[in-house]
Amino acid sequence: MSKQEKLIARFMVASTGFKWTELVKMLKGLGYCVIEGNGSRVKFDNDNPEQLLNLHKPHPGNELKEYSVKQIREKLKEYKLI
Repeated sequence: MSKQEKLIARFMVASTGFKWTELVKMLKGLGYCVIEGNGSRVKFDNDNPEQLLNLHKPHPGNELKEYSVKQIREKLKEYKLI
């Protein structure tokens, strides 16, 4: 199992404890590129306008909120990326 596969597997069961840096790494592995916005806004683009993700970096700290993990997971499932 590759590092990317392990990261996705952990993301699929995580409700808390998943870090922003891990999310960025996972999304890059799924073909997304990072577009930094103003403040904590970040877009993840994979050349499909229907699959654009608009997120906010967590602050303070680096850990994603439970509701964020669930929402991102549902979107990635909807896009059939995970």
